[in-house]
Amino acid sequence: MILKKISWFFKRHPFLYIARFKLLSKNSSIEDIQNYSYNRVNRKTDIPAYYKTVNSQIFEDCDFNSDLELIKHLSRWLQNHIKGGRGLSESSTEALKIMLSGEGGVCSDMAQVFNNFCVLNNIEVREWGNTRAPFDKSYGGHSFNEVFVKELNKWVLIDVSNGILFYNGKDEPLSVVELYQLNRKNHPISYKSFNHEKETNKKNIKKNYLNPENVPFLICNYSNKTYDYYLNRTPPRTPIFVVHFMLYLLGKSYHYRFPLDDYRKIF
Repeated sequence: MILKKISWFFKRHPFLYIARFKLLSKNSSIEDIQNYSYNRVNRKTDIPAYYKTVNSQIFEDCDFNSDLELIKHLSRWLQNHIKGGRGLSESSTEALKIMLSGEGGVCSDMAQVFNNFCVLNNIEVREWGNTRAPFDKSYGGHSFNEVFVKELNKWVLIDVSNGILFYNGKDEPLSVVELYQLNRKNHPISYKSFNHEKETNKKNIKKNYLNPENVPFLICNYSNKTYDYYLNRTPPRTPIFVVHFMLYLLGKSYHYRFPLDDYRKIF
């Protein structure tokens, strides 16, 4: 019980939560983030071998003619094979092993492993998060992905943890920016599950996407290879914020870009 309380303090305590945003956040614009992707920082050769082994299982006897169908298949497979649980502070290989064994994994863990599989399959991907402005200590935020679908020639929001896509009134898949812009103007928005093996939690969808106080941010410059290197060499039980702060001081940290809002509203 004591260890759980200590773990919660280092991961979720409001002081550290706000401090992280103050250190890592940058105001941006829609134009500035248009060409950013996780693939720019992470090459296929940087992805650990274990991901390549699992990837061959995911796509065994599969052949897709569209990015969107490939992405849906990957998302379904991960959602159906990962039970979820505690948040992880492990290297990407260890995190995936733990998740596939049914012993953990939250939305941010799911988004990060999805990133790596997209790189292996030549899909441009990026990871987003959201928070509340002003800060709401009862809301821990949510992580999700966005993929560039070549046949649509646009970025499309995908929630791998819930197996859903969002659509406008014309039944066209929405990007992250489009979703938030339409929601703030009270325009029609719908979402559809593409995984019939899982039930959609409508309450969570409303909380994580349709709350007007939600503020999205793009996670930039996350080098999977760099974080794996330091996490694999960190003594056990070292608080994860220590590793992240060390990489921040070394100038190797990721950062958050806010294209729609002034991040200072959080404080």
